[in-house]
Amino acid sequence: MKELALYFLDIVKNSTAAGARHVNLSLSECEDGTLTAVISDDGKGMSPDLLAAVSDPFTTTRTTRKVGMGIPLYRMAAEQTGGSLSLESTLGAGTTITAVFHRGHLDCPPLGDLPGAAALMVQGSPQVDFTLVHTTVKGSYTFQTEQIRDLLGPEVPLDTPEVFLWIREFLAEQEANI
Repeated sequence: MKELALYFLDIVKNSTAAGARHVNLSLSECEDGTLTAVISDDGKGMSPDLLAAVSDPFTTTRTTRKVGMGIPLYRMAAEQTGGSLSLESTLGAGTTITAVFHRGHLDCPPLGDLPGAAALMVQGSPQVDFTLVHTTVKGSYTFQTEQIRDLLGPEVPLDTPEVFLWIREFLAEQEANI
């Protein structure tokens, strides 16, 4: 993948496919040039055997194909920058994936279209509660779909085109301020 936001989108899609009702994406950009991305969910989690094998591209829970490249490629992207990837999962309780990237490294993909990817996360699974926290040395913001639902009320679903556009524009404004 050419940008980190697409990795985040892929991992969140896995979370929602695993039955997650809450997904948190936390991005922390530090003065030392590292970006730490933590994606956690309350999905079905992974067994110890699956957790041990999930970085193997020939391990997947999908029945439509025999390979699962998302996590192995995400790990490779982090490690190519001198960073790392760790996975924690408890069967029945959820999964947390933490990736560290060294942003100044030649091989580090750009962050990419985070507002667009986050809006797609919401539109693709409007029933899931998403929280996005992005912190940089200049500031931070928090976006929560629970707050959007409270503002819009139950009659306006989060997967409507108008809500998608609003979320993308709102997040683009937040990104411009940090």
